[in-house]
Amino acid sequence: MKLLDKLPSICTASLLFALATVASAATAGPTEITLPGTRVFPESITSTSDGALIIGSLGHGDILRITPGKATADEWIKPGTGGLNGVLGVYADEKGKQVWVCSNNLEGKGEATAVMTFDLKAGTPKGTYPLPGEKPLCNDIAVGSDGTAYVSDTNLASILMLKPGAKSLEVAAKDPLLAGADGLAFGDKATLYVNSVTKGKLVRVELGADGKSKKIVDLMLSRPLDRPDGMRAIGSHRLLLAENSGKMDIVTFEGPGKTNAVINTLKEGLESTPGVTATRGMAWIVEGKLNYRNDPALKDKDPGAFKMYAVPLPK
Repeated sequence: MKLLDKLPSICTASLLFALATVASAATAGPTEITLPGTRVFPESITSTSDGALIIGSLGHGDILRITPGKATADEWIKPGTGGLNGVLGVYADEKGKQVWVCSNNLEGKGEATAVMTFDLKAGTPKGTYPLPGEKPLCNDIAVGSDGTAYVSDTNLASILMLKPGAKSLEVAAKDPLLAGADGLAFGDKATLYVNSVTKGKLVRVELGADGKSKKIVDLMLSRPLDRPDGMRAIGSHRLLLAENSGKMDIVTFEGPGKTNAVINTLKEGLESTPGVTATRGMAWIVEGKLNYRNDPALKDKDPGAFKMYAVPLPK
């Protein structure tokens, strides 16, 4: 066959390839998003399977939402809604059709520290569950396969739980190994991983049939962690982890009893990164810049824009 005879098929193939490339780029979505406003101080992010991103703003006391494929965030739940106070952890529970939020009385104003639930579609308040004890700090949430919610209390070195239909939180685990408890993620239905933002630890909480801790294991790290914070499950005993040093990691487990935590950095070089999430094959991390809120030397300085970044999630 002569080259001229081949030209129509060559052109058609090239066109199809070009169209496929454009379509792929169009559906890939953004990989960098700038959050609106100043002094947002996002502390936690979560996502839904359709690609929506949800951000808790400690600075504004509200919750933002980015619709799938978009690169702009809109205010979704306003400050004070249902008693919403200082926002830390947020967790999208698609099975339960609700988003869990850690609402904290950080400045002695407003409602008591509690974990709250809002309708995942409408953003309307559903429930409020105050944390027990003196000066608790509700930091993050993970939800088990049976719908039981687990909440980290950073100040009181404990993990609380709320079973479906329960009216109040109860202690699931309390131990010196849980000092500074922050990020939570399930490895499987009976294994809850917890990190410590103050001690740089990663521990495994083995849960009994009643949902409470029966054993806590201090895990060996392949390298030190620098202020570990938000954590999300991305598979069986496979975690996505944010370090406030500006790193996003993948953590897997190996060795006898899977007590060795292997930490591989996925992205680094960012500024004060407290939250991660994964959706539609992408791993997201947010710059919280909480040092501009907590450090007296930086408190009055402009932290600049707050950004979220995404990279493909390795298989």
